[in-house]
Amino acid sequence: MAVEKAVAALTEAEARQELARLADVIGAANAAYHTQDAPEISDAEYDALKRRNAEIEARFPALKRADSPSDIVGGAVAEGFGKVRHEVRMLSLENAFEDGDVAEFDARVRNFLGTAGRIAYTAEPKIDGLSLSLRYERGVLVQAATRGDGEVGENVTDNARTIADIPQRLQGAPEVFEVRGEVYMSHPDFAALNERQALTGGKVFANPRNAAAGSLRQLDAGITAARPLRFFAYSWGSLSEPLATTQFGAIARLAALGFQTNPLTVLCAGPEEMLAQYRRIEAMRASLGYDIDGVVYKVDDLSLQGRLGFRSTTPRWAIAHKFPAELAWTRLEAIDIQVGRTGALSPVARLAPVTVGGVVVSNATLHNEDYIAGRDSRGEVIREGKDIRVGDWVQVYRAGDVIPKVADVDMARRPDGAVPYVFPHLCPECGSAAVREEGDSVRRCTGGLICPAQAVERLVHFVSRSAFDIEGLGRKQVEMFFADAVLPVREPADIFTLEARDTANPLQKLRNREGFGEKSVTNLWAAIRERRRIPLARLIFALGMRHVGEVAAQDLARHYGSWEALVAAVDLARPAALAHRAADEAELEERAAAAAEGRRVRAKEARERAVAALDVPEESAAAWRELITGDGIGPVLALSLSDTLANAEERASVERLVAHLEVLPPEARATESPVAGLTVVFTGTLEKMTRAEAKARAEALGAKVAGSVSAKTDLLVAGPGAGSKAKDAERLGVRMIDEDGWLALIGEA
Repeated sequence: MAVEKAVAALTEAEARQELARLADVIGAANAAYHTQDAPEISDAEYDALKRRNAEIEARFPALKRADSPSDIVGGAVAEGFGKVRHEVRMLSLENAFEDGDVAEFDARVRNFLGTAGRIAYTAEPKIDGLSLSLRYERGVLVQAATRGDGEVGENVTDNARTIADIPQRLQGAPEVFEVRGEVYMSHPDFAALNERQALTGGKVFANPRNAAAGSLRQLDAGITAARPLRFFAYSWGSLSEPLATTQFGAIARLAALGFQTNPLTVLCAGPEEMLAQYRRIEAMRASLGYDIDGVVYKVDDLSLQGRLGFRSTTPRWAIAHKFPAELAWTRLEAIDIQVGRTGALSPVARLAPVTVGGVVVSNATLHNEDYIAGRDSRGEVIREGKDIRVGDWVQVYRAGDVIPKVADVDMARRPDGAVPYVFPHLCPECGSAAVREEGDSVRRCTGGLICPAQAVERLVHFVSRSAFDIEGLGRKQVEMFFADAVLPVREPADIFTLEARDTANPLQKLRNREGFGEKSVTNLWAAIRERRRIPLARLIFALGMRHVGEVAAQDLARHYGSWEALVAAVDLARPAALAHRAADEAELEERAAAAAEGRRVRAKEARERAVAALDVPEESAAAWRELITGDGIGPVLALSLSDTLANAEERASVERLVAHLEVLPPEARATESPVAGLTVVFTGTLEKMTRAEAKARAEALGAKVAGSVSAKTDLLVAGPGAGSKAKDAERLGVRMIDEDGWLALIGEA
């Protein structure tokens, strides 16, 4: 397996670059898995990426990105389904991979609660299926929704009614009752379904999870009804009254109400019993008859769950202990290069088909040219220095119909005449130079808008669900219009002139073409017209600028309020942005020279000298500071935004687009909390709750909790022993209250 540079050894600049890379890779993986039901990396690789991202953020908290994968749950809602906003969010789980992670989880729980006593936990198999929430009112099933992005899911009520394990009516349930669980398909049912599909010429599914997800998300409920879907209940959302006082008791109540619950769910007295149950379930895994990928532990006492609360995307009271990845060996038959939206050249291994854990795989990611050569981006040896060549026997991770990871090479089976792979320095799509920037592990095409691969991927991103979400305009249609000689779409603005161009064309009307008709064309024009009014955040995200994800787009929209204000601010900050880049380079040069001379230079001091040596107008410096000090907007993202708008061709393309649009300002955040929007600092000893508990409660009420007092601080909550922070608050005129005052303010006195 590859050995990446240890997080502890990363410099700040390296960490910033690595977080940017991880955000791109994990974001693409989320979309492939949750929205398209077609994952592109293995579960194990995905978990490793998320774990590495979290470790870097823990070591460099100031570098956490606005689009951090740590703050994202699931994927966007698919086309064709109504949207359901979950009254109680459907969150993902933190992962554990080693026995020590489980003991650490238990220690964190006890520390948070301030108790040295033992905590009881439930342990249950983690089903590899599709999450589903069922809402009952007065005992009648009224709504079923997928998890979606955790806040908004897909309305699949009609489909859920066809699943035998899901009761239509309940006796003795709370008046309002949302039960949550996993839709899955058993191994025998999966095999029988694929056999029927093959006989009738239908789609043959790669694994039970994809089959279950694809079956539940059918627009025709009749198709779902013909598929052998099952459902395990294991949790709940909105309730008009409690189910029980414990997790284990609540599961028993679900079973009594008529739901299928997993019989391997047990109560454990602590980490030792939790691990023992993990071993038992792991040993039974192959004979269960359905797919699982780990064991979930949950604090049993529901009142303690309430005290522990939630992080942004995961509960503090639960963790998923994942099973190790499965591996297999096969022959590497070819290496292809794919060009992405940002110009990244991504090598893909074409494999002799091999079954890995019951799934046939034929493609694998090779990451980048350094990985193929047997080294990391800093030139350090990985995989014992073994390079990867066409004809090699390679070891791959299990990943269904996804692109798994190539982990190792069998040198003893390398064929005679195998030659080292030469990574292209020209884009295979447009012939432009493909270059690597300093500190970047990826080679990128410099063709920009002239590169057809980049242009198509940008257009696909532009019309995607989280961007402009134009119904009837997906990848297939984008690729068709891009290559079309009569109605070409080469940039986003062309989409909004399609109807006028088709109307003006006396011949070859779109409605007369294969794949189109009067109704589909009418619907397409209506969908495009509807998107001429677009929220600012969606516009920013849709432009596909590198490092600018959905969260960052929302933050920029809220801060600047209008497209014109954002562009003006970025233009004003441009000299400072260029100075920032020059200062980065000057800092690196100074530190490299010092290292060559055997001297040590503090990074912060080198940075300050580099900045001081540059002459930047104060108004530009102020605009830059405002840009990078917004919520989660760092220098890397700000530079990407600045570079895009400073590029003449890119700028002209964006201006042509905006001319067709009415850009809507962001909606104001509505909340009834008395501390929503306030910046709060806690100091001293809190006597009625732990510091972690107080912080979590403040954030849940919409406050921002800071670690130090500044002019932006609105409130200091000071317990006994408050020191310098109290003095700073007094000096700055910040309002101070004690713990009782805080509890009274939030209505918990």
